[in-house]
Amino acid sequence: MAKPDSALSVTKRHHASWETMLIVVLIVSMAAGRLLSPLFLSAANLSNMLADFTEIALIALPMTLIIVAAEIDLSVASVLGVSSALMGVLWHMGLPMPLVIVIVLVAGTLAGLLNGFVIVRFNLPSLAVTIGTLALFRGLAYVLLGDQAVADFPAAYTAFGIDTVAGSFLPVPFVLVMLGAIGFTVLLQATPFGRSLYAIGANQTAAQFSGIDVAKTKIKLFMMSGAMAALAGIVYTLRFTSARGDNGEGFELSVIAAVLFGGVSIFGGRGSMIGVLLSLLVIGVLRNALTLADVSSETLTIVTGALLLSSVLIPNLVARWRAAREKRLLTRAS
Repeated sequence: MAKPDSALSVTKRHHASWETMLIVVLIVSMAAGRLLSPLFLSAANLSNMLADFTEIALIALPMTLIIVAAEIDLSVASVLGVSSALMGVLWHMGLPMPLVIVIVLVAGTLAGLLNGFVIVRFNLPSLAVTIGTLALFRGLAYVLLGDQAVADFPAAYTAFGIDTVAGSFLPVPFVLVMLGAIGFTVLLQATPFGRSLYAIGANQTAAQFSGIDVAKTKIKLFMMSGAMAALAGIVYTLRFTSARGDNGEGFELSVIAAVLFGGVSIFGGRGSMIGVLLSLLVIGVLRNALTLADVSSETLTIVTGALLLSSVLIPNLVARWRAAREKRLLTRAS
Protein backbone atom coordinates (compact mmCIF):
# COMPACT_ATOMS: atom_id res chain seq x y z
CA MET A 1 0.00 0.00 0.00
CA ALA A 2 2.99 2.32 0.19
CA LYS A 3 3.47 2.55 -3.54
CA PRO A 4 0.39 4.72 -4.36
CA ASP A 5 1.32 7.13 -1.56
CA SER A 6 4.86 7.26 -2.87
CA ALA A 7 3.67 7.95 -6.41
CA LEU A 8 1.33 10.65 -5.16
CA SER A 9 4.16 12.21 -3.17
CA VAL A 10 6.43 12.23 -6.22
CA THR A 11 3.68 13.86 -8.30
CA LYS A 12 3.12 16.56 -5.69
CA ARG A 13 6.85 17.25 -5.50
CA HIS A 14 6.95 17.51 -9.30
CA HIS A 15 4.09 20.04 -9.28
CA ALA A 16 5.70 22.06 -6.48
CA SER A 17 9.10 22.20 -8.19
CA TRP A 18 7.57 23.22 -11.54
CA GLU A 19 5.43 25.89 -9.88
CA THR A 20 8.48 27.20 -8.01
CA MET A 21 10.32 27.45 -11.32
CA LEU A 22 7.38 29.36 -12.82
CA ILE A 23 7.39 31.81 -9.90
CA VAL A 24 11.10 32.45 -10.47
CA VAL A 25 10.52 32.91 -14.22
CA LEU A 26 7.64 35.31 -13.48
CA ILE A 27 9.81 37.44 -11.17
CA VAL A 28 12.65 37.50 -13.70
CA SER A 29 10.21 38.38 -16.50
CA MET A 30 8.76 41.28 -14.51
CA ALA A 31 12.24 42.56 -13.71
CA ALA A 32 13.19 42.31 -17.38
CA GLY A 33 9.99 44.14 -18.36
CA ARG A 34 10.83 46.97 -15.97
CA LEU A 35 14.32 47.22 -17.48
CA LEU A 36 12.97 47.23 -21.03
CA SER A 37 10.44 49.99 -20.36
CA PRO A 38 9.81 52.40 -17.48
CA LEU A 39 6.09 52.15 -18.36
CA PHE A 40 5.94 48.44 -17.62
CA LEU A 41 4.79 48.75 -14.00
CA SER A 42 2.44 51.68 -14.62
CA ALA A 43 -1.21 51.13 -13.72
CA ALA A 44 -2.31 51.69 -17.32
CA ASN A 45 0.11 49.10 -18.68
CA LEU A 46 -0.72 46.53 -16.00
CA SER A 47 -4.38 46.97 -16.88
CA ASN A 48 -3.66 46.46 -20.58
CA MET A 49 -1.52 43.41 -19.83
CA LEU A 50 -4.26 41.69 -17.82
CA ALA A 51 -6.90 42.58 -20.39
CA ASP A 52 -4.82 41.23 -23.27
CA PHE A 53 -4.77 37.66 -22.01
CA THR A 54 -8.29 37.60 -20.49
CA GLU A 55 -9.77 35.54 -23.34
CA ILE A 56 -6.81 33.14 -23.46
CA ALA A 57 -7.08 32.62 -19.70
CA LEU A 58 -10.82 31.93 -19.88
CA ILE A 59 -10.26 29.25 -22.53
CA ALA A 60 -7.20 27.78 -20.78
CA LEU A 61 -9.18 26.94 -17.62
CA PRO A 62 -11.32 24.15 -19.15
CA MET A 63 -8.49 23.21 -21.53
CA THR A 64 -6.46 22.26 -18.45
CA LEU A 65 -9.12 19.75 -17.42
CA ILE A 66 -9.31 18.36 -20.95
CA ILE A 67 -5.55 17.80 -21.26
CA VAL A 68 -5.37 16.28 -17.75
CA ALA A 69 -7.91 13.75 -19.09
CA ALA A 70 -5.51 13.05 -22.03
CA GLU A 71 -7.67 14.82 -24.62
CA ILE A 72 -7.32 18.13 -26.48
CA ASP A 73 -9.61 20.73 -28.04
CA LEU A 74 -8.16 22.63 -30.99
CA SER A 75 -11.49 24.19 -31.97
CA VAL A 76 -11.63 26.71 -29.09
CA ALA A 77 -10.43 29.74 -31.08
CA SER A 78 -12.94 28.97 -33.83
CA VAL A 79 -15.73 28.69 -31.25
CA LEU A 80 -14.66 32.13 -30.02
CA GLY A 81 -14.84 33.44 -33.59
CA VAL A 82 -18.22 31.95 -34.44
CA SER A 83 -19.60 33.15 -31.07
CA SER A 84 -18.46 36.68 -31.89
CA ALA A 85 -20.02 36.48 -35.37
CA LEU A 86 -23.28 35.07 -33.97
CA MET A 87 -23.37 37.85 -31.40
CA GLY A 88 -23.12 40.46 -34.17
CA VAL A 89 -25.82 38.82 -36.28
CA LEU A 90 -28.28 38.45 -33.39
CA TRP A 91 -27.75 42.05 -32.32
CA HIS A 92 -28.41 43.27 -35.85
CA MET A 93 -31.61 41.21 -35.86
CA GLY A 94 -32.83 43.42 -33.00
CA LEU A 95 -32.65 40.96 -30.13
CA PRO A 96 -32.00 42.43 -26.66
CA MET A 97 -28.39 42.05 -25.54
CA PRO A 98 -29.10 39.83 -22.48
CA LEU A 99 -30.89 37.36 -24.76
CA VAL A 100 -28.07 37.57 -27.31
CA ILE A 101 -25.52 36.68 -24.63
CA VAL A 102 -27.60 33.71 -23.42
CA ILE A 103 -28.05 32.37 -26.98
CA VAL A 104 -24.32 32.71 -27.71
CA LEU A 105 -23.39 30.83 -24.52
CA VAL A 106 -25.88 28.06 -25.35
CA ALA A 107 -24.52 27.86 -28.92
CA GLY A 108 -20.95 27.56 -27.59
CA THR A 109 -22.03 24.80 -25.22
CA LEU A 110 -23.69 22.95 -28.12
CA ALA A 111 -20.50 23.30 -30.17
CA GLY A 112 -18.64 21.61 -27.31
CA LEU A 113 -21.36 18.96 -27.12
CA LEU A 114 -20.84 18.22 -30.83
CA ASN A 115 -17.11 17.74 -30.24
CA GLY A 116 -17.66 15.49 -27.24
CA PHE A 117 -20.42 13.44 -28.87
CA VAL A 118 -18.41 12.69 -32.02
CA ILE A 119 -15.31 11.80 -30.00
CA VAL A 120 -17.17 9.50 -27.61
CA ARG A 121 -19.79 8.02 -29.95
CA PHE A 122 -17.36 7.06 -32.70
CA ASN A 123 -14.32 6.53 -30.45
CA LEU A 124 -12.25 9.00 -32.46
CA PRO A 125 -9.13 10.89 -31.31
CA SER A 126 -9.98 14.38 -30.08
CA LEU A 127 -7.03 15.80 -32.03
CA ALA A 128 -8.53 14.73 -35.37
CA VAL A 129 -12.11 15.66 -34.47
CA THR A 130 -11.30 19.15 -33.19
CA ILE A 131 -9.05 19.90 -36.16
CA GLY A 132 -12.15 19.25 -38.27
CA THR A 133 -14.45 21.37 -36.12
CA LEU A 134 -11.79 24.09 -36.00
CA ALA A 135 -12.33 24.52 -39.75
CA LEU A 136 -16.09 23.95 -39.49
CA PHE A 137 -16.75 26.60 -36.83
CA ARG A 138 -14.42 29.14 -38.45
CA GLY A 139 -16.21 28.57 -41.74
CA LEU A 140 -19.56 29.15 -40.04
CA ALA A 141 -18.23 32.41 -38.61
CA TYR A 142 -17.43 33.64 -42.11
CA VAL A 143 -20.80 32.43 -43.39
CA LEU A 144 -22.54 34.48 -40.69
CA LEU A 145 -20.62 37.74 -41.21
CA GLY A 146 -18.34 37.31 -44.22
CA ASP A 147 -15.64 39.96 -44.09
CA GLN A 148 -18.00 42.45 -42.46
CA ALA A 149 -17.87 43.71 -38.87
CA VAL A 150 -20.60 44.72 -36.44
CA ALA A 151 -19.49 47.53 -34.17
CA ASP A 152 -22.64 49.28 -32.90
CA PHE A 153 -23.09 47.46 -29.61
CA PRO A 154 -24.66 49.35 -26.67
CA ALA A 155 -22.24 51.56 -24.75
CA ALA A 156 -23.31 50.03 -21.44
CA TYR A 157 -22.02 46.64 -22.62
CA THR A 158 -18.88 47.78 -24.37
CA ALA A 159 -17.96 49.66 -21.19
CA PHE A 160 -17.84 46.27 -19.47
CA GLY A 161 -15.11 45.26 -21.89
CA ILE A 162 -12.88 48.27 -21.24
CA ASP A 163 -13.66 49.60 -17.74
CA THR A 164 -11.63 48.87 -14.62
CA VAL A 165 -12.85 47.87 -11.16
CA ALA A 166 -13.47 50.89 -8.93
CA GLY A 167 -10.86 52.99 -10.72
CA SER A 168 -8.09 50.43 -10.07
CA PHE A 169 -5.81 48.87 -12.71
CA LEU A 170 -7.89 45.64 -12.67
CA PRO A 171 -9.98 45.30 -15.88
CA VAL A 172 -13.61 44.38 -15.26
CA PRO A 173 -13.47 41.34 -17.63
CA PHE A 174 -10.51 39.97 -15.66
CA VAL A 175 -12.88 39.48 -12.71
CA LEU A 176 -14.39 36.64 -14.77
CA VAL A 177 -10.92 35.08 -14.99
CA MET A 178 -10.46 35.34 -11.22
CA LEU A 179 -13.84 33.76 -10.52
CA GLY A 180 -13.21 31.07 -13.13
CA ALA A 181 -9.76 30.37 -11.70
CA ILE A 182 -11.23 29.75 -8.25
CA GLY A 183 -14.04 27.58 -9.59
CA PHE A 184 -11.91 25.43 -11.91
CA THR A 185 -9.12 25.08 -9.32
CA VAL A 186 -11.59 23.73 -6.77
CA LEU A 187 -13.20 21.51 -9.44
CA LEU A 188 -9.88 19.97 -10.50
CA GLN A 189 -8.01 19.81 -7.21
CA ALA A 190 -10.72 19.23 -4.58
CA THR A 191 -13.65 17.27 -6.04
CA PRO A 192 -14.34 13.66 -7.07
CA PHE A 193 -14.87 14.92 -10.63
CA GLY A 194 -11.35 16.35 -10.70
CA ARG A 195 -9.88 13.14 -9.31
CA SER A 196 -11.71 11.18 -12.00
CA LEU A 197 -9.97 13.32 -14.66
CA TYR A 198 -6.56 12.34 -13.31
CA ALA A 199 -7.64 8.70 -13.30
CA ILE A 200 -8.88 8.89 -16.90
CA GLY A 201 -5.71 10.61 -18.03
CA ALA A 202 -3.48 8.08 -16.29
CA ASN A 203 -5.33 4.97 -17.48
CA GLN A 204 -8.71 5.25 -19.18
CA THR A 205 -9.42 1.51 -19.08
CA ALA A 206 -8.68 1.25 -15.37
CA ALA A 207 -10.82 4.35 -14.74
CA GLN A 208 -13.71 2.73 -16.62
CA PHE A 209 -13.43 -0.46 -14.57
CA SER A 210 -13.29 1.56 -11.34
CA GLY A 211 -16.79 2.89 -12.05
CA ILE A 212 -16.04 6.24 -13.72
CA ASP A 213 -18.36 7.06 -16.62
CA VAL A 214 -15.60 8.08 -19.01
CA ALA A 215 -17.90 8.94 -21.93
CA LYS A 216 -20.16 11.24 -19.90
CA THR A 217 -17.16 12.89 -18.25
CA LYS A 218 -15.53 13.67 -21.60
CA ILE A 219 -18.75 15.13 -23.00
CA LYS A 220 -19.02 17.39 -19.94
CA LEU A 221 -15.45 18.55 -20.46
CA PHE A 222 -16.00 19.55 -24.07
CA MET A 223 -19.28 21.28 -23.20
CA MET A 224 -17.40 23.33 -20.55
CA SER A 225 -14.75 24.16 -23.12
CA GLY A 226 -17.35 25.32 -25.66
CA ALA A 227 -19.18 27.45 -23.08
CA MET A 228 -15.98 29.14 -21.88
CA ALA A 229 -14.82 29.75 -25.47
CA ALA A 230 -18.19 31.38 -26.18
CA LEU A 231 -17.79 33.52 -23.05
CA ALA A 232 -14.34 34.50 -24.28
CA GLY A 233 -15.92 35.43 -27.62
CA ILE A 234 -18.41 37.71 -25.87
CA VAL A 235 -15.69 39.38 -23.83
CA TYR A 236 -13.44 39.79 -26.88
CA THR A 237 -16.27 41.33 -28.90
CA LEU A 238 -17.20 43.82 -26.19
CA ARG A 239 -13.56 44.65 -25.42
CA PHE A 240 -12.80 45.55 -29.04
CA THR A 241 -16.39 46.66 -29.77
CA SER A 242 -16.31 44.60 -32.95
CA ALA A 243 -17.86 41.29 -33.97
CA ARG A 244 -15.85 39.65 -36.77
CA GLY A 245 -15.51 36.18 -38.17
CA ASP A 246 -11.72 36.21 -37.75
CA ASN A 247 -11.74 37.19 -34.07
CA GLY A 248 -9.43 35.00 -32.01
CA GLU A 249 -7.61 33.36 -34.92
CA GLY A 250 -4.55 31.49 -33.65
CA PHE A 251 -5.54 31.67 -29.98
CA GLU A 252 -5.49 27.88 -29.69
CA LEU A 253 -1.68 27.91 -29.87
CA SER A 254 -1.37 30.37 -26.98
CA VAL A 255 -3.93 28.46 -24.91
CA ILE A 256 -2.21 25.10 -25.33
CA ALA A 257 1.21 26.69 -24.73
CA ALA A 258 -0.04 28.18 -21.45
CA VAL A 259 -1.49 24.87 -20.26
CA LEU A 260 1.55 22.77 -21.14
CA PHE A 261 4.02 25.37 -19.85
CA GLY A 262 2.02 25.28 -16.62
CA GLY A 263 3.23 21.72 -16.08
CA VAL A 264 0.24 19.76 -17.40
CA SER A 265 1.41 16.62 -19.18
CA ILE A 266 0.37 16.33 -22.83
CA PHE A 267 -0.07 12.60 -22.13
CA GLY A 268 -2.64 13.28 -19.40
CA GLY A 269 -2.90 12.30 -15.75
CA ARG A 270 -0.66 15.03 -14.37
CA GLY A 271 -0.83 18.79 -13.82
CA SER A 272 -2.27 21.48 -11.58
CA MET A 273 -4.38 24.55 -12.11
CA ILE A 274 -1.99 26.65 -10.02
CA GLY A 275 0.80 25.94 -12.50
CA VAL A 276 -1.40 26.95 -15.42
CA LEU A 277 -2.39 30.23 -13.74
CA LEU A 278 1.28 31.03 -13.12
CA SER A 279 2.07 30.11 -16.72
CA LEU A 280 -0.62 32.49 -17.98
CA LEU A 281 0.94 35.31 -15.97
CA VAL A 282 4.43 34.49 -17.28
CA ILE A 283 3.26 34.46 -20.90
CA GLY A 284 1.24 37.65 -20.39
CA VAL A 285 4.21 39.45 -18.83
CA LEU A 286 6.62 38.27 -21.55
CA ARG A 287 4.34 39.28 -24.40
CA ASN A 288 3.62 42.65 -22.83
CA ALA A 289 7.29 43.38 -22.11
CA LEU A 290 8.32 42.43 -25.65
CA THR A 291 5.50 44.53 -27.11
CA LEU A 292 6.68 47.56 -25.12
CA ALA A 293 10.15 46.91 -26.53
CA ASP A 294 8.66 47.14 -30.07
CA VAL A 295 9.24 43.46 -30.80
CA SER A 296 7.32 42.31 -33.89
CA SER A 297 4.26 40.06 -33.70
CA GLU A 298 6.18 37.38 -35.60
CA THR A 299 8.77 37.28 -32.81
CA LEU A 300 5.99 37.00 -30.24
CA THR A 301 4.68 33.97 -32.12
CA ILE A 302 8.18 32.46 -32.07
CA VAL A 303 8.37 33.02 -28.30
CA THR A 304 5.01 31.29 -27.83
CA GLY A 305 6.16 28.37 -29.96
CA ALA A 306 9.42 28.11 -28.02
CA LEU A 307 7.51 28.00 -24.72
CA LEU A 308 5.24 25.30 -26.14
CA LEU A 309 8.21 23.23 -27.29
CA SER A 310 10.12 23.66 -24.03
CA SER A 311 7.07 22.69 -21.97
CA VAL A 312 6.99 19.35 -23.79
CA LEU A 313 10.74 18.74 -23.97
CA ILE A 314 11.89 19.76 -20.48
CA PRO A 315 9.65 17.38 -18.44
CA ASN A 316 10.53 14.47 -20.73
CA LEU A 317 14.26 15.21 -20.57
CA VAL A 318 14.08 15.48 -16.78
CA ALA A 319 12.14 12.21 -16.56
CA ARG A 320 14.74 10.44 -18.73
CA TRP A 321 17.57 11.86 -16.64
CA ARG A 322 15.91 10.66 -13.43
CA ALA A 323 15.28 7.20 -14.90
CA ALA A 324 18.90 6.94 -16.03
CA ARG A 325 20.13 8.06 -12.61
CA GLU A 326 17.94 5.49 -10.80
CA LYS A 327 19.17 2.78 -13.17
CA ARG A 328 22.78 3.69 -12.40
CA LEU A 329 22.10 3.64 -8.66
CA LEU A 330 20.42 0.23 -8.90
CA THR A 331 23.35 -1.08 -10.95
CA ARG A 332 25.84 0.12 -8.35
CA ALA A 333 23.76 -1.32 -5.51
CA SER A 334 23.69 -4.73 -7.19
